[in-house]
Amino acid sequence: MRKALIIGINEYPSNPLNGCVNDALRISHLLEKNEDDSPNFDVKKITKPKRENLNSTIVKKSIKLLFNRGEPEIALFYFSGHGKEDQVEGNKICLPNSHTSEIEEISMQNIYNYAAQSSAREKIIILDCCYSGGFGRHPILGNQTVLDRGISIMSASREDEPSYEVSGKGIFSSLFCDALEGGAADVIGEIKLVNVYAYIDEALGAWDQRPIFKTNVSRFTKIRQTKPYIQKDILRKLTDYFSDPEELFDLDPSFEPDATPSDEKNEKIFKHLQKYRDCRLLEPVGADHMYFAAINNEKCRLTPLGKQYWRLVDKNKI
Repeated sequence: MRKALIIGINEYPSNPLNGCVNDALRISHLLEKNEDDSPNFDVKKITKPKRENLNSTIVKKSIKLLFNRGEPEIALFYFSGHGKEDQVEGNKICLPNSHTSEIEEISMQNIYNYAAQSSAREKIIILDCCYSGGFGRHPILGNQTVLDRGISIMSASREDEPSYEVSGKGIFSSLFCDALEGGAADVIGEIKLVNVYAYIDEALGAWDQRPIFKTNVSRFTKIRQTKPYIQKDILRKLTDYFSDPEELFDLDPSFEPDATPSDEKNEKIFKHLQKYRDCRLLEPVGADHMYFAAINNEKCRLTPLGKQYWRLVDKNKI
């Protein structure tokens, strides 16, 4: 079981926002299903304060239920809205009270405590709000970051830094969604949180808001599946074609489809090798293209990425 609580708030009585609800709805859509429409996360959304009678008590209850009801494989919390810097009590997220039109606050430490007490195997907290980099820092411990096991935190900005919207989208959340749509996918289409962060980090420059990633996990779990660049049954043949990751594979003209006489077995192998080449798992030796390597009796070899996938196949991890 995978659970996600997605909160996006635009309707603040003062200083309203524009992109938080759109970001929350887009992330919800992407997390609910994998690219092939298979179910992924069971998502609860909070985006309409007045209709949902929103206040901090209701949100705290929802967060507590996310992390502490059942024993999910992953419990994921996402918040997009206003954040507040607090040097004494620790930074906070801000919520409108739909009954009083006042702004209420929930300390990031309070949210962290719910996650730390959770029996979920993995707890993921994603914050797109100002000063969100302070999440996970303990005021009692001199603002040191000490994460309990199984917790991962990704924030849009540093603890003393605002986060921004552009054209009705949060800069961070927009990149996060692009990553979930496939930008952060590996060769077999799996998206893990660490790859999402790498995707976002690469997209932002030195003068942009700086996302923060903190984690204490022994392994990263897939958070979404997209269309693979290569079928797993073809990928598993890496160890058939290469008995060792350093081995060179001999090519000759019989591998080419136009060879005379034709060799169906070699042609099929060559199609697989071409797919490896397309995925940057393999490269020709002594030629720029696989076609010329075959015609000229050259060789091909695994790239460093190809060697990694060879090891994964060899260890029955794919």
